[in-house]
Parts: sequence; structure tokens; C-alpha cells
Amino acid sequence: MTRTALYAGSFDPVTNGHMDILGQALDLADKVVVAIGIHPGKSPLFSFEERVDLIHASARAAFSPEDAARIDIVAFDNLVVDTARERNASCLVRGLRDGTDLDYEMQMAGMNGTLAPDIKTMFLPASPAVRHITATLVRQIAKMGGDIAAFVPEPVAAPLLSRARSAT
Repeated sequence: MTRTALYAGSFDPVTNGHMDILGQALDLADKVVVAIGIHPGKSPLFSFEERVDLIHASARAAFSPEDAARIDIVAFDNLVVDTARERNASCLVRGLRDGTDLDYEMQMAGMNGTLAPDIKTMFLPASPAVRHITATLVRQIAKMGGDIAAFVPEPVAAPLLSRARSAT
């Protein structure tokens, strides 16, 4: 039986923090579905297709070819538990940076657990080296011309700096 985990987020852009949690999820599941949330009211920096390409490139750079092949990437615009069911995922992966994340994620896990008791939420702590990274702060640093190399995978740095400069 294949154990599938679903890791949902905006990944705009994918950061070293995201890759840390993705790597941990690969250690625990046979397959990880990265679900990119598509919200009509939001204007992401990168299109869905660009985020897919950046995640794939980052996975190829960070993981073995065998591990990178265990990652699927999909879009979703419905409830995360519905997407998990559609993808036969038995658990949701959620990364935690600090207590503030835990408070919010516990509420989400409770709601998701009520909606889909058969789908468990798995909390993974961010490694200390990436605990401070947020995509929002990375975008802000990039828009202001700062050095983002420590915050994003190498395949993401140049496209992010280019896009951030043109967005200002």
C-alpha cells in the first residue's frame, strides 16, 4: 500500500523552508503531492506553471532522482481535504516554524479532522536553519534588491529577483 501525503501551500515562491518540510515528508511517505493553492482573489508573483517548474527544479537539485520522482504537483481551488481525497492521500503535511504557526495549524487540523476524520494532519517542525524563512519576507527582500540566496533554492533565486524587480 502506497502511503501518500499531501503538502498544500501557495509556494510563491518555494523557499528553503518549504524544501526542508518536503524532504521530511519524503522520509515519511512513499509519495508526496504538493498542492498549490489557486485563489482567484490573489495575484501571485509566479503563475501556477512557473511554480510547478520551480518546485521541480528545486526538488531535482535537493533530492536524489528517486526521491524527486516521488513528488507530484497539482493545483487546487477547493477544500484541502477534498484534494487529499482526490489524490488518495492519507495525511496532510504541515510545517511549523513557531508557536504562532502551531496555534493556527491546530485550528486548521481540527476543522479538517471534522470534515475528513480519515485524513490525519502531520506536523513537521522546520529545521533551525530555515525556521525564520517566510515566502512573504523573501518576496519583500527580493523586491528591495536584497540577497535572497540563503532563503530560496538556487533554481529559484534568479527568477525571483527578476520577477520582483519587474513587479515594483
